[in-house]
Amino acid sequence: MKLTRAQITNFRCVEDSGVFEIGDLTCLVGKNEAGKTAILKALHGLSSTDGFTYDRTRDYPRRFLTRFDERHSDGKSAVAKTWWTLEDDDIAELNKVFGEGALNDPVVEITSHIGMNGTSWDIPLNERKCLDNLASLHGLSDSEKTELGSAERTKDAHAILKSLPERSPTQESLMQTLGKFREGSAIYTAMDILVGRKPKLFYASHFERMSGEISLNKLAADKQNNTVSAGDRIFLDFLECAGTTIEELRGATKYEYLVAQCEAASNDITDEIFQFWSQNEALAVKIDLNDGLPQDPYPFNSGRIAKIRIENQNHRISVPLSERSSGFVWFFSFLAQFKHLRKKTGKTIILLDEPGLTLHGKAQSDLLRYIESRVLPDHQVIYTTHSPFMVPTGRLADVRVVEDVLDLSEPRRPVVKGTKVSADLLSVDKETLFPLQVHLGYELTRSLFTGQNCLLVNAPSDLIYLQLASKALQSRGRTGLDSRWTLCPSGGLDQLASFASLFSENHLNVALLCDCGSGDTPEIERLQQSRLLKAEQVLTIADFAGKPESGVEDLFDPALYCKIVNQALGFSETSAITAEKSEAASSASTRIAQQVEALCKQLPPESPGFNPYLPAEWLIRHPELLDGDNPAVIRSLDRFEAVFVALNQFL
Repeated sequence: MKLTRAQITNFRCVEDSGVFEIGDLTCLVGKNEAGKTAILKALHGLSSTDGFTYDRTRDYPRRFLTRFDERHSDGKSAVAKTWWTLEDDDIAELNKVFGEGALNDPVVEITSHIGMNGTSWDIPLNERKCLDNLASLHGLSDSEKTELGSAERTKDAHAILKSLPERSPTQESLMQTLGKFREGSAIYTAMDILVGRKPKLFYASHFERMSGEISLNKLAADKQNNTVSAGDRIFLDFLECAGTTIEELRGATKYEYLVAQCEAASNDITDEIFQFWSQNEALAVKIDLNDGLPQDPYPFNSGRIAKIRIENQNHRISVPLSERSSGFVWFFSFLAQFKHLRKKTGKTIILLDEPGLTLHGKAQSDLLRYIESRVLPDHQVIYTTHSPFMVPTGRLADVRVVEDVLDLSEPRRPVVKGTKVSADLLSVDKETLFPLQVHLGYELTRSLFTGQNCLLVNAPSDLIYLQLASKALQSRGRTGLDSRWTLCPSGGLDQLASFASLFSENHLNVALLCDCGSGDTPEIERLQQSRLLKAEQVLTIADFAGKPESGVEDLFDPALYCKIVNQALGFSETSAITAEKSEAASSASTRIAQQVEALCKQLPPESPGFNPYLPAEWLIRHPELLDGDNPAVIRSLDRFEAVFVALNQFL
């Protein structure tokens, strides 16, 4: 059976969530106090693995609590109405009892209630078809079938057969079969078959973490008295999934046996966790068993004590689990719980409340990877989050937004509508959508890199000049920029560093071609010395333009660049900008573009203003300027070619 839809009503802050779809993986996104936990706990009460049940005082919406009996005259209030699709093996089990075609539809409705033990079921079973199948199976003749009259239910048919003064052997056989049905009902019998096949629901909170130090004597006593804490319960789960028990550890009389059991448990969980924990791969889990010492605090001052320690093989030290980061402890605890669940419970729906809340963003991605590769093949997962790094990449259709809706159409009397769950992003406020917006922004930025080889440049005009010069060189049979490079403008030297840092984890071949201005040298040196990029793949224009301060425009011969500017701005011959005038206009910079800009600021107000992009835009429409054997063109192309030769060596 697979959970496919749900609707939560009258549970804590949820009055009516609306019907929402549930898939293999369902991510509930919403801000704090939106009601995400309430949705999970309502589902948890359907059939929990830990005995969780609804409580009228705790769980019914508080503002309606005094009117419970008025609102629900039958004493029960529906909480979780769910729709389950029967899978092939479920239908096969029903067909064994009722014959082929008895189900009108493979979807079953199950509803849980406050004020009612158990759940109510709506199974679309055609009892008339069941009777026909069973009558044929037992070999009833047409006349014997006629004696069943107009019975539409198996219960009625059973009563008719019992009332017959004489029954044929085939009628007797059918009556015996119907008598095995609970209360003679095919519906109840189908329910009994499916109850055992319906997955239970396992709930795990971010706050539940394994105890790192355990007194085996106290834990044994707590286990007997049914007072085991949540942290100690996870430790027991860990021991069971590792193949041992607290009784075995307490009763061990041989040191080597203890060592073997502890090492087996340690190795098992170490292998599992560090396939998915990428934050620090030099860690290992160790379990130590020793006797408590008198100076230790109670209850660790006597009897056998188990301590989980995490060894850092780089620093050659080990520390108690409790002293590791809270994110690591939670990740460790969840894996221990899940391994036990998979071993002992079987098919289960996993409900995770804010999983990995204290994990680094990359570790949250590790957690999602674990869920998708290890959990999803056998279990459905429903989890809540307000972290953009827990939004499943490539599965945005599985995201549901959760918001606490307040109708403000009448500001003086706002109407509280409670928690709503929806896949419609158009009707949700900005704060609720924030994790999705951040996630999409991150993915969109990543998508700028459309190739394996990425060349980062400062500005869009740089990209244009490099592409046009490359085409001009290639048309002459000379070396242009290799087509395997994908050019990406980033917006400046500081942004180049950010881009390099953001995408270095993608294992892309990234090179930087930087402008070099006054004061930029330290930043460029830091980039070259960083581990984000190979030092030789951080190039500056100054390496090729022959000037300490240079931009891509300085690869052009100054006379040629001024000619492009004059054409772009429409200057006449009498007012034309020249390299000499530009150099005289600015003593602060040797960069031709900044010199031209300084000169344009000295012109009369009615003169066209200078924008570094305008000459590049003009050259797009007039690439023929780079044709011919003009010495200024040849000198310019020589410099560009030197850049391309250097860059192509990085491929």
